[in-house]
Amino acid sequence: MNWTSTRASTPVLAVVLLAATGCSSLGRTINPAKYDSMSCTELNSALGESAGEISQTAITRGKVANTSVPRWLLGGSRVKTAVANRETARIDRLKQQQDAIAAARARKCRGSAG
Repeated sequence: MNWTSTRASTPVLAVVLLAATGCSSLGRTINPAKYDSMSCTELNSALGESAGEISQTAITRGKVANTSVPRWLLGGSRVKTAVANRETARIDRLKQQQDAIAAARARKCRGSAG
């Protein structure tokens, strides 16, 4: 085995494992009631933040999905798939959150600008 390729694999493996570790948002649930107490301006801001998070997560998912995993990295493809699936699940949760914010905004902010 070539010593240089073995040493080069260590950082790659470390990055893959770090990417596969847990995400702080995995356990969060959506509580639509918390949006009822927010003002229209706060709801608009939360909606914008949610859209930004969805976009950033989709970019990350795309980068992961387009990453070329070397054949010699055992389990690399499975890790890549798991990370992409985790990002997809996060996008789904963010979309649910965005829907809850939009519903609260529709109820609360009819015809008002803020």
